[in-house]
Amino acid sequence: MLTFSEIQDVLNQISAENQPELGISVLRNITVEPIEPYLTYFAYQMGFSAQVQWGGYDCSIQDALEDNPQLFSSQTDCVLVFLKLEVLSTQLAQCFPTLTAAEVDAECDRILEYAQTIIQGIRRQTTAMILWMGFERPLYPSWGILDLQRQTGQTATIQGLNAAIQSILLKQENSYFVDLDLPLARIGSHHYFDNRYWHIGRSPYTRQALCEIATEVFKYIRALKGQNKKCLVLDCDNTLWGGVIGEDGLAGIKLSANSYPGSSFYEFQQEILTLYHQGILIALCSKNNEAEVWDVFHNHPDMVLQESHITCAQINWDDKAQNLCHIAEELNIGLDSLVFVDDSEFEVNLVRQLLPEIETIHLPSKRSTDYRLMLASCGWFDMLALTQEDLNRGAMYSAARQRTQAQQQFTSIAQYHESLKMVAEISFADEFSVPRIAQLTQKTNQFNLTTQRYSEADIADFISCSTSDVLYLQLKDKFGVYGIVGVCIVNYQDDHAVIDSLLLSCRVLGRHVEEAFLREILKLASYRECQTIEGQYKPTPKNMQVQSFYCDRNFTEQAAGRYYLDLAYSQDVPTSRFVGEIISQVTKGD
Repeated sequence: MLTFSEIQDVLNQISAENQPELGISVLRNITVEPIEPYLTYFAYQMGFSAQVQWGGYDCSIQDALEDNPQLFSSQTDCVLVFLKLEVLSTQLAQCFPTLTAAEVDAECDRILEYAQTIIQGIRRQTTAMILWMGFERPLYPSWGILDLQRQTGQTATIQGLNAAIQSILLKQENSYFVDLDLPLARIGSHHYFDNRYWHIGRSPYTRQALCEIATEVFKYIRALKGQNKKCLVLDCDNTLWGGVIGEDGLAGIKLSANSYPGSSFYEFQQEILTLYHQGILIALCSKNNEAEVWDVFHNHPDMVLQESHITCAQINWDDKAQNLCHIAEELNIGLDSLVFVDDSEFEVNLVRQLLPEIETIHLPSKRSTDYRLMLASCGWFDMLALTQEDLNRGAMYSAARQRTQAQQQFTSIAQYHESLKMVAEISFADEFSVPRIAQLTQKTNQFNLTTQRYSEADIADFISCSTSDVLYLQLKDKFGVYGIVGVCIVNYQDDHAVIDSLLLSCRVLGRHVEEAFLREILKLASYRECQTIEGQYKPTPKNMQVQSFYCDRNFTEQAAGRYYLDLAYSQDVPTSRFVGEIISQVTKGD
């Protein structure tokens, strides 16, 4: 991580003119303004220009209850709430032994009511993500070593407050609890708290602490903006195991459940397996003899990862940058969806230079005991929700390999598609589909006409609105279920329909399912008694493949990025090339 002065140097040199804005509002009862350079720097790393708005000092409840368009607007992406317990309640924080049980309960009730009022006040004004910073556990509890032995001690009371606030946040869409005990534990209290500045200006945190807190905050923001990663790509020798399989042989490599140094690599593989079960794709990119690598997977008794966990592999003697491109192409995902891990500084630097869009993790060979923590701490794979599609992703890509093998039997792509026996189901969104729909808006880049990013709360608002419809598309074939792979949001303005969002997962591109989807959207607009429909296209570096989508389907461009179709002539839209059965709630008139 860069030092504060290095971050300032970067910020002094950048220009944010062409970067989209990231709106961050901060409510607080302490001085945390020194966190702004870190927020700005991490936003810049994501490709955004941070616009940080500050509420009044110790005015959080007033800011939340009064209409405040400067703090809360349609441009606000995230609201950070820093409420220090020492300011909220000196009794609980510093005078705990002087309180009776009834006084403790009353004080806790007051704080929870205060917190709930702020959360509800924020939510009334904006659907932006709320990140509530939890109360840190006391370093030296009021009752000393006796405190942890008491269910009504200071530590238990503060933990109870945090748990109760978590429960309040869980009832609000797009609201999350940030555990500040995590950054505190990572850097230690002597590097975390600044007691001198706390007494001078109620500024409790060191620069190092603020950097660590901002790092934690941006795990949430990165996931909100769909910039979390989809695939972990691993070297093998001195990464998955110690030593070189081609030189040391199966019995000579270091990999053990119980003994050092092999235990370091065993634990590292356990962390990789944890990511796999969260829906992260696992790939191999290794300069090696392929048979020797798979021999380790098949025959080493302490191998945690199995071949079934590996989505694809490039094991050869080609350069790794080229192999990483092959992996992205095979998985049909962008290079910026990959995280590459290697013990070789040369290989990591090569990838950084040739493919800067790929995130890299260098694992120094002398620090194998830190490998697991280095992967766990990167934050690139954090998600705001875990959907059924995430849990089934490994099986889905296994089915994809079967489809690829089956395709080789056909000389015609139409015959291949017909052999798949595809079934597309188009339905109106409901509460069960909201998490996946929101996730797709946040993560889909290639086939995404407008790249609008929406939270679960945003999708729920569209569903409840009488002038909007949210449709989703599921696809399955004889090899398996793709799950929810398409989303469309349509807004209505009198007799005019506007397609706010139209997107499709990269896993089903080439199946022509988008054409079947569009025809159902046109039917829906007609059922809603619309005369015209408007499709929008907002270009990004990643969605150029769909720039002519509407023109190719007889929409007329009447303004930049805005395409119109008279629904009286919807029959002029080219016939769908989708080969399969369509089951649609729109057709049923539901």
